Amino acid sequence: MTATLSHMIAGPESAARTAYVLHGILGSKSNWRSLSRLFAARLEGWAFVAVDLREHGESLGFAPPHTLAAVTDDLARLCATLGRPPSAVIGHSFGAKCALAWMDANPALDRAVILDTNPGARENGAGSETTLEVLRTLHRVGARFASRDAFVSALTDAGTARATAQWLAMNLVAREGGYAFRLDLDAIDALLADYFARDLWRVLEAPSPGARIEFVVGGRSTVLSAEDRARLADLDARHAGLRVTTLPEADHWVHVDDPGAVTDAVLRALGG
Repeated sequence: MTATLSHMIAGPESAARTAYVLHGILGSKSNWRSLSRLFAARLEGWAFVAVDLREHGESLGFAPPHTLAAVTDDLARLCATLGRPPSAVIGHSFGAKCALAWMDANPALDRAVILDTNPGARENGAGSETTLEVLRTLHRVGARFASRDAFVSALTDAGTARATAQWLAMNLVAREGGYAFRLDLDAIDALLADYFARDLWRVLEAPSPGARIEFVVGGRSTVLSAEDRARLADLDARHAGLRVTTLPEADHWVHVDDPGAVTDAVLRALGG
């Protein structure tokens, strides 16, 4: 039996439209709990389903291959299970490129908020060196720890920022008198490899006539090169349905650094 993605729903059961909210690599639906509730409070008639993508959060034990295409299939099955077809998708980083892949596979899905991702292929993960180093560190420190503090210390001693280590500690589960990191890092590596390999610029280059796509970029983020940013600006100028907004003071975690601006983008994309 195929597993169903773990999820949480904000908004009324009677909502006519549903937006799916997709987290970044090593994240979970919990990262989006508060904002999903805020979006639901601000947008009448909408429900927001924050999802644990495969091999993240509580969506564990999914069979390979671990690819964006597999994520798209997972999401389609979740929609069928819930009886809630997607009216819009909101995604950050890895989740944002999953959103583009879902739109590519489902042209009727034409409302989206894409948060600081690179739509193209990136050799060697250029621009995401910090994420790749965090994954290498997680592989090195092992999977079992005496305490949460021991996990955080192991990561910070290896050079990981304390805030990042504390965030990653959300993935610890109590086990055999200690704690274990619950995520399958080999599966995460596979998902990230496919994320870097896929080129999905075409989703933005030829949006449907009625599309509303808000693309939000962190001014301090390294995920998009100067060339990528210029390409987005050109597409913004040519397509009425695509709006690109750069948040000058935000880094890659745009929804953390400027939640007000991200909320405004959601309201523009889904309002009306």
